[in-house]
Amino acid sequence: MLIKKIIEPKKQVLKEQQIFSNKRLWELIYPILVEQALMLLVGIADTLIISYAGESAVSGVSLVNQINSVFIIIFTALASGGAVIISQYIGRDDLDKGRLASGQLITISSIFSLMIVAIVLFLKKFYFAVYQACSSIFRSMAKTKITMYVSLLMNVINLTGNIIGVFFLKAGVAGVAIPSLISRSVAAFIMFIACFNRRNIIYIKLRHIFRYNKDIIRRILHIAIPNAIEGGMLDAAKVALSSIVALFGTSQIAANGVAQSFWSVAAIFINVMGPVFITVIGQCVGAKDYDAADYYFRKLLRVTYFGATLWNIVFYLSSLLLLKLYDLSEETIHLVIIVCSLHNFFNIFLSPIGFTLASGLRAAGDVNFTMYTGVFATVVVRIFFSYILGVLFKMGFIGVTISMIIDWVVRFVLILGRYKSGKWKSFQVI
Repeated sequence: MLIKKIIEPKKQVLKEQQIFSNKRLWELIYPILVEQALMLLVGIADTLIISYAGESAVSGVSLVNQINSVFIIIFTALASGGAVIISQYIGRDDLDKGRLASGQLITISSIFSLMIVAIVLFLKKFYFAVYQACSSIFRSMAKTKITMYVSLLMNVINLTGNIIGVFFLKAGVAGVAIPSLISRSVAAFIMFIACFNRRNIIYIKLRHIFRYNKDIIRRILHIAIPNAIEGGMLDAAKVALSSIVALFGTSQIAANGVAQSFWSVAAIFINVMGPVFITVIGQCVGAKDYDAADYYFRKLLRVTYFGATLWNIVFYLSSLLLLKLYDLSEETIHLVIIVCSLHNFFNIFLSPIGFTLASGLRAAGDVNFTMYTGVFATVVVRIFFSYILGVLFKMGFIGVTISMIIDWVVRFVLILGRYKSGKWKSFQVI
């Protein structure tokens, strides 16, 4: 009862406008939460296993992962663009167009991935693109359990394959690469077949895939391209910031490495709520029910604040214990504690609006503003203040962390102002 009171907005809408009950919201949220946590845990386990294949293997995989991040940004942006369009068609009850959009999403994702395969010969990128596209279709329908189960299977195959490849077959980098390809292909195949299930309100037919609908693809790319630009700029900024941190010495570089891994875990709940906002707000906006959209903006924001607060407190206390497992100097541990304290405290207050509320604006079609905000906050504000505070003021990694918080403050102010202005109600993407 207490949780219901915490997450329920004061300004209500009619019961028939509340298309997502608390139970349905929970059924949408928890599979994505499990999926995100699983990805992080398996990622950590992968790194540990790869380390037994030697430093050259670790370096090689690390380099490939840096390249992969560019492709992940592209395919995630396409999937998000498709999710917005499909969610809005579901909200408008235009299921035929929703099914066509689903097929076109797979088409455009496949085309982009095959272009990349032709350039860099990374076959698993094709499977990843198909998997992301199919997963976004199910998330648009608020059916997230299947993506959770398939993700679990994919990660079990990947982890088991890595263990066999590295420890038993002594295959080095190949022992890591091949299981990754197999696991992605299995997951993509299962999700692709599941998309043909006619018991779902949105399903695809082969004719939806093997045709080119310029209008639908244009709508998807209208959402996807700004997302990809924002994600690409953020990735480029991270590289620039790593170069700045490299100026500060071994201890601070080590602290950065540990802190980054801790920050990824601390941000789990924030990351989970992004797709939830897209599904819920997208359906409300598609139905042209802006009162319901406004209601769910506020409700989901309360859920995000509640979950992020609880998770960040629990993980922060756990991280103090986890640090004892690291073979680090006292100086490095002290630095990690300082930056994690700063990160977790401000993450609770600023990130729900700066990041998850922004996802809701994207779902309404307000993609250009969120892109400009993200690029300005990251590329201009964060890098500028990292140099000023970290290098000129000699604050080192702490200065870089403070610059990240300033970035969040800028996002918070701009995104909240945009939401309150109501301009997001004027966009039309379908």
